[in-house]
Amino acid sequence: MKKLTTWILVADGARARILRNLGPGSGIERDTVKDFEGSTALSRDIASDRPGRTFDSAGPGRHTMAQPSDPHAHEQVNFLREIVAYIEKAGEKKSFDRLVLVAPPTALGTLRAQLSGPLAAKVTGELNKDLTKVPVHDLAKHLGGVMTV
Repeated sequence: MKKLTTWILVADGARARILRNLGPGSGIERDTVKDFEGSTALSRDIASDRPGRTFDSAGPGRHTMAQPSDPHAHEQVNFLREIVAYIEKAGEKKSFDRLVLVAPPTALGTLRAQLSGPLAAKVTGELNKDLTKVPVHDLAKHLGGVMTV
């Protein structure tokens, strides 16, 4: 019987790593499949220009125009898109059989929205926690409810 390879994506909006498990009882491999590093810049640093000003529609007043979107959130979405694109290519090459997603709720929702049908079918578990700073040897105790390590 072929052992099933499970990739474990541990991500947040700025950091991510993909780890591998080769079946029950084999634990999580210490070497990561891939590490990702995104931007940790604050919104005020990303959008360095001050917002524009406009006149009131009635009267002589002026006011500041609001930013159409949060630049920091936009950077996070682009970062997570890059990760999903990498996983999509690896899935096409059959590099893994199952996928487990571990991310805080906002990032987890963004990841779910980016997954294609075939890749979403490989997702066997999700954990809505930020475990990006947890050492690899401690991850197994957090993943017990999602998969057999």
